[in-house]
Amino acid sequence: MPISFSSTSPAPWRPFAVTATLVALALSAGGCANFAGIGPKARMTEAQTLGLPSAAASTPAPAEPAAPRVAWWSRFGDAQLDALVQMALDKQPTLRLAQARVERAQALAGVVESADLPNVTASAEAMRQRITANGIYPPPLAGNVIEMPNAQISASYEFDLFGKNRAALDAALGQVRAARADSQAAELLLATQVTRSYFTLLRLQALQDLAQRNLAQREQIVALVQARLKAGLDSPTELQSSQAALPEIRQYLESLREQAALTRNALAALTGAPLGLQDLKPGTLARITALPTPQTMPLDLLANRPDVAAARARVEAGLSEVEVAKAQFYPNINLVAFAGLNSIGFGNISKAGSEQWGVGPAIRLPIFDGGRLRSQLKGKSADVDVAIETYNSLVVDAVREVADQVASLQSIARQSQEQKKAQASAQTLYDIAVQRFAAGLGNQALVLNAQTAGLNQERVAIELQARALDAHAQLLRATGGSVPTAAP
Repeated sequence: MPISFSSTSPAPWRPFAVTATLVALALSAGGCANFAGIGPKARMTEAQTLGLPSAAASTPAPAEPAAPRVAWWSRFGDAQLDALVQMALDKQPTLRLAQARVERAQALAGVVESADLPNVTASAEAMRQRITANGIYPPPLAGNVIEMPNAQISASYEFDLFGKNRAALDAALGQVRAARADSQAAELLLATQVTRSYFTLLRLQALQDLAQRNLAQREQIVALVQARLKAGLDSPTELQSSQAALPEIRQYLESLREQAALTRNALAALTGAPLGLQDLKPGTLARITALPTPQTMPLDLLANRPDVAAARARVEAGLSEVEVAKAQFYPNINLVAFAGLNSIGFGNISKAGSEQWGVGPAIRLPIFDGGRLRSQLKGKSADVDVAIETYNSLVVDAVREVADQVASLQSIARQSQEQKKAQASAQTLYDIAVQRFAAGLGNQALVLNAQTAGLNQERVAIELQARALDAHAQLLRATGGSVPTAAP
């Protein structure tokens, strides 16, 4: 139950003397606040345990969102990709939703900030009222209709002696930082999705081109067998054997076209233009700029991840909310004042003596609340524990994501070296088989086997290149859009 005191007096100095007395009382009473044993129990992950630089310490540093938007996707050197990502960032509804949340958080922070400033209001009333003849008012007021104008200005100010308003503002600003970082995280995720979908489209296009070449080569072999059949060098069985693979190749080619169409639809949805990408003509895998393969895990770039910054900002906001909950245990001191004019009858409001004023302090001190304040503080402390464990989990996942993509890129680089050797060998064998078959020194089976081996190697090369681009895109997302530097 809060206790309230107030004082008004014609002597100007008395309210301030009372205020000083109440402040002293509040400070002494504040020492009785009991919230011992209540507070957050979780601890943020130590940087050294994850191999992070010591600068990324476990205690929450001032959480600023990630750096302004960096067009990391432009490093792949594809103008079509740049245009698609920019279209997505400009039109995607999910980003506008994230930006609206930032504006909402900023507005709430403005409301909280106003609590630390004086509050001044002006009011005016004009009441026409009949006074009962059987009430407390004596004649000539009793039984008559009177007019009661009133005009005044009121002001109040809350003394933030225990930092409640300051902590509330810090918590609100922390939520603003978290909302901004969330918006940047949404941008990063969207740009990554567009980039990966675009690379998928390039991969499917390359596989289509390869399948078309495969089909053309098979048709050439069929024509060659037909010519040999007419010359009496082959049998109808060999002709049927050469023609058997054509329907399978055409079916595979059609499945690639279907996947490409679905990928175009996904890109259209990501860019906010569902019907605007039917005529999209993407580039080729060969024209994409290859990024260097990192030789070490760039964990120092994790601080640039906006989702990590958002989680850290929520920890800070939660810690400030704990301070707000602690401040509720302390007295609340306000100073209220008003000045204006009041009279009976409109004609008297401007006469001397109609002025009125008042000034006085008030103190509210919680004495018994049934454990409400302690429970409230426990709840805020538990919220901080949740925020810290969420941050810890996010950091661990971020480290794993970086490690996974670096390991994949290094493995793909080694696989590509071996694949190039295998492809060169397969091409040589195919050329020899075709020459021998045309000269009548070999059979069709040798040509088909050599062709299949060569095409498989080309398909492996396309898949490895596409995987490398996809892994680079995921690594850039895992490091917050920062480009890792490869070792020389």
